[in-house]
Amino acid sequence: MGMAKLLLLLLLLVVTASHGHAAAAAAGKERNTITHVKGFDGPLPFALETGYVEVDEAHGAELFYYFIQSERSPREDPLILWITGGPGCSALSGLLFEIGPLKFDVAGYTEGFPRLVYFEDSWTRVSNVIFLDAPVGTGFSYARDEEGLDVSLTGTGTHLRVFLQRWIADHPEFASNPLYIGGDSYSGYTVPVAALEIADQPDKGGLNLKGYLVGNAGTDDKYDSGGKVPFMHGMGLISDELYEAAKGSCGGDFVTTPRNVQCANALMAITMATFAVNPVHILEPMCGLALRPPTTPISSILSTGTRRRSARLLVQEADRLALPAWIRTLGYPAVAPWRPWYANRQVAGFTTEYAHNLTFATVKGGGHTAPEYRPKECLAMLDRWTSADGRL
Repeated sequence: MGMAKLLLLLLLLVVTASHGHAAAAAAGKERNTITHVKGFDGPLPFALETGYVEVDEAHGAELFYYFIQSERSPREDPLILWITGGPGCSALSGLLFEIGPLKFDVAGYTEGFPRLVYFEDSWTRVSNVIFLDAPVGTGFSYARDEEGLDVSLTGTGTHLRVFLQRWIADHPEFASNPLYIGGDSYSGYTVPVAALEIADQPDKGGLNLKGYLVGNAGTDDKYDSGGKVPFMHGMGLISDELYEAAKGSCGGDFVTTPRNVQCANALMAITMATFAVNPVHILEPMCGLALRPPTTPISSILSTGTRRRSARLLVQEADRLALPAWIRTLGYPAVAPWRPWYANRQVAGFTTEYAHNLTFATVKGGGHTAPEYRPKECLAMLDRWTSADGRL
């Protein structure tokens, strides 16, 4: 993330938090309802609430959230807990740059405080979304004791489960809504762990969990990093000669320390050829501050993956090479073969359905954060997947 974007996010955080007012909640607890945000003209055209939920009494760990009600049917539409990647990216990243109803007016910006505009392809058009600053220490989330910031992956999963249980207790009107946990990038680790925490409880902790979704998610370095060289070759970023040299000398292993000089030289040649390619979307220009030095290892280019347990799962991905190899290790048979799926009468990507409620979907031109680059298609994908039949 460029420094300019980071500064704008930090500034917005301070301003947004100062414009809330308390409103009586159905559960008897006051809720901090936000009606106006600096940079946006007039009252917000959607219901926004912010607040804290304590998830660890021993260390005083509090997770901060932004909750936006569905603009369609709040009492019937799905409830999504969205965890931005990182680890440690503020929830505002997901809200403003991916699936939320506000965007910066980049095209119209001249100087001064940035203007915000309503975004009509937000996921809040068809679902209730909780944008959460997680793990603790991210964004406005904090712990009163320093030990509370030292949280493991499984500890974060526990925090997310506790957050949901306590949030629902304070918002009982959403207790029966279908619940999904979602995120992208590093959230490929935290989202499945949280879903597993809930699914492993006999009564699911009072939560109506229906599934989880991960986009371009981190899984296992063997596949995440190992799939990058074949991906670059398949996308025409490196030549046949470079690819064959790397494949032959490295024995197909592009993750561990090079086994010989020839492998090291081949990987360095690939890095030199691709270091100026945008690592989050190869068709987009490189952001100036994100330009990587040519010594950056191969593992910084695009990859993917996910894990699942017992609930419905959607994986959306731009790079299918690393993911179909990862999915094969699960041993799940395909129940509906590879086919295109459509949005706006155009092919939006391709999908395969597997046993155990696993759906894999690509988003054509999606990049690392598909909703940021293909919002209309991803909105259609979400709405169909959370519908009764769950098919794209």
